[in-house]
Amino acid sequence: MQIANQIRDILTKEFTPAKLEIIDDSSKHAGHSGADPRGESHFSVLVVSDKFDGENRVSRQRLVYSALDQLLKDRVHALALKTMTPAEYEAVAAQRNP
Repeated sequence: MQIANQIRDILTKEFTPAKLEIIDDSSKHAGHSGADPRGESHFSVLVVSDKFDGENRVSRQRLVYSALDQLLKDRVHALALKTMTPAEYEAVAAQRNP
């Protein structure tokens, strides 16, 4: 999971996340356009960070794409993002576990 570790390192440095989940979805895309035979080309990522406070969804995603720019150009084909502030994450968690 070299690419996943690189994603983790970059996002940790850039956003100091309260929560960070990285899921390698590459196996779901084997044989599809953009799939890399080496794997680690498709990811789902959850980033919970105070740095998203006051930013809209598009702006948050742009911040993450900017941080991962080189990996997206060179290695990562697809990135499904969930970006939340800690307060938003806690509110969602509270709804799931009343």
